[in-house]
Amino acid sequence: MSSKLVYKEYAKKTAIAIIAALLNAIGMNFFLIPAQVYAAGLNGVAQLGSDMLRDTMNISISTGLLVLLLNIPVAILGWLKVGKCFTVFSFLTVAFMSFFLIVIPEVQVSNDILLNAIFGALIASVGVGLALKFGISTGGLDILAMYITIKTGRSFGKYFLLLNGIIIIVAGFAYDWTFALYTLISLYVQSRVIDIIHTRHQKLTVMIMTQHSETVIKAIHENMVRGITVVDAMGGYSKQDVAMLIMVITRYELYDITHIVGEFDPKAFINVMETSSVFGDFRSEADQKLALAMYKNKMM
Repeated sequence: MSSKLVYKEYAKKTAIAIIAALLNAIGMNFFLIPAQVYAAGLNGVAQLGSDMLRDTMNISISTGLLVLLLNIPVAILGWLKVGKCFTVFSFLTVAFMSFFLIVIPEVQVSNDILLNAIFGALIASVGVGLALKFGISTGGLDILAMYITIKTGRSFGKYFLLLNGIIIIVAGFAYDWTFALYTLISLYVQSRVIDIIHTRHQKLTVMIMTQHSETVIKAIHENMVRGITVVDAMGGYSKQDVAMLIMVITRYELYDITHIVGEFDPKAFINVMETSSVFGDFRSEADQKLALAMYKNKMM
């Protein structure tokens, strides 16, 4: 990929990172924080921590600053174990989010807690889904999820649910179970919206129909280390010979795959399917070298 295309891609991802960060900050400062409804993941931990420090120890630390501080060790882990490019853009999103959380004033748009829970989650999750759709994340648990997936090949979902469950329980005991239950509604809305914008499945099966298989395969292998099965096929209508490339990827690679294939064969047909389980050597390929190659660290 030429330097011009690389810089264009980086500029696009930077713009998406800023938009995603702004949407998250708006959702939290205008809806979730004023209603004391907690966000998902490390953002919720930061929000709850800010409230408890203020109410129990009379220490005032903004949610935005705590978001940044909590993400620093996670970013270090991501840099060392996951991949530099992925981590850079994820932490960039976190930095912008922290900035927006600090500079945008907290304004209570509605006095209705349910509306705050729904619309706060809706706006924030659009930012998260948009980031994932373009191959980056909003930091926090996404980096940790990638690391656990690389090391074990297992989904991070149960750990994510566990952390969110702890947030709900602590919020219920520390404040009021009403807020905790509305937080549960907010988390459900967020998960559904992200599902609509971008799949949350850790693994996907991709089937690529192309007449330029050698070029596409070479381009894919220059950017990521994934096994590809090639099946000879024929178009039912056109009667033309095509190659069907079958591969299993993680959700973070979906944007890269579609971008690479579209660049080298704009007429290729791509079918993406959800994969519930994978048996075999998928885990052994998902090591540190895979993550580094996957996110094009050689171009950093």
